Amino acid sequence: MHQFKYFAFLFFCLLLSACSPVLKQAWLDPGTILALPADSLAKITRATGLYQSCLDWEDYVPDPAYMNHLPMRTVLVNVHFMNSTSKAHNYDGEAGRKEARDMIYHVNEMMKHNKKMHLPLGNETPVLPAMIQYELSPQPGVEGDDGIYFHYDDELFFMVTRGKDRNLTDRRGIDKYKIRDSVLNVFIMPHHPDSVASETYKPYGSGIALGTAVKLCGLFENGLSTWYLKGTFAHEFAHVLGLAHSWSGYDGCDDTPKHSNCYNHTDTPPCDKEVSNNMMDYNTWQEALTPCQIAKMHITMSNYNTNVRKIVKPDWCVYDTSATIIITDTIVWGGSKDLAGDIIIAEGGHLTIKCRVSLAEGASIIVKKGGTLFLDNAWLHNSCGGTWNGIQIETLGKSVPNIQKTGEVRIENIVHPNIRENGTKP
Repeated sequence: MHQFKYFAFLFFCLLLSACSPVLKQAWLDPGTILALPADSLAKITRATGLYQSCLDWEDYVPDPAYMNHLPMRTVLVNVHFMNSTSKAHNYDGEAGRKEARDMIYHVNEMMKHNKKMHLPLGNETPVLPAMIQYELSPQPGVEGDDGIYFHYDDELFFMVTRGKDRNLTDRRGIDKYKIRDSVLNVFIMPHHPDSVASETYKPYGSGIALGTAVKLCGLFENGLSTWYLKGTFAHEFAHVLGLAHSWSGYDGCDDTPKHSNCYNHTDTPPCDKEVSNNMMDYNTWQEALTPCQIAKMHITMSNYNTNVRKIVKPDWCVYDTSATIIITDTIVWGGSKDLAGDIIIAEGGHLTIKCRVSLAEGASIIVKKGGTLFLDNAWLHNSCGGTWNGIQIETLGKSVPNIQKTGEVRIENIVHPNIRENGTKP
């Protein structure tokens, strides 16, 4: 009797499963996405290759609730110590290598631990992570190379920051000694010995950004370590990423207040109180970035057509399952993104893409049953010269994901753009 009940129950389960819908997965043919009327087509700017709607800085602000939606960006760096042929005017050998590594470490720590703004007094400006790090980059295939170099040139080794012989913008040393264009070339240089010997010349720590290179000076002759240049380093590279000096109030960010640009506190106004710590001001700290400033730097690194893009480590090109983004609620991506993992839109999740999104080779957009994907003037592609897997949908009976588009939508570089369910072509 018990055996009969068991087989009856088993038969009932098999019958039930035979009548129940089966969960299926299929590759979506982009041509079948339902197109909705567009209010107005987005326009692509020649300068950036991005839709105009993709340049709103608010779309690039790190969101503490979704930090993986704005991945960390790593800037590749080479450090060059310029010296005379006597080797008497700058750090050399292992001492220089230590200073270079220490500088990268201290700049990275500062970028990890963004500080609260001193100004305006009593401000509530959010303190967000910059999501930028720096990495020494050896030449590929060169044994023993560490991305740190020493150059000895009596004509080009020095900087003069003021006076008739001022050479801040002189690029000859950069052009002669840079190894690669695909890195941020940081040149650490001494002030000219004759200038240092003058009673009227002050060999302060200083720097300048020139394209994707930075010149820094003022260490060796003052007996200082590169720790003292971390703020100057970060300040100058922020110029490379498009940030302007903030004290004037005309830098394009509403959260960087106009002020008197006091270097440090003094006993007299306005520097007794009004002293900034913003990275883009001239001050003793240079350790704080506002949400707008962080966002503007990420806009520049996301820009598909700039030289700056070449010096950012393209880690988004390598498929990484740990970088998967799961959408469970309503999310709108208005900014450009380069992602290494899959995008999974779970049941009840709603993702609107209004800009460029690059996916790594092997990555997919997976829309679960009950999920929603809305492409609003979106561009889905692989920015690494490769392919990506395309959009995969999950169906259960008559339950299908909601996928719609409007405006100018581009879906490119798919491995199998016309593959549907079970690998069959339409």
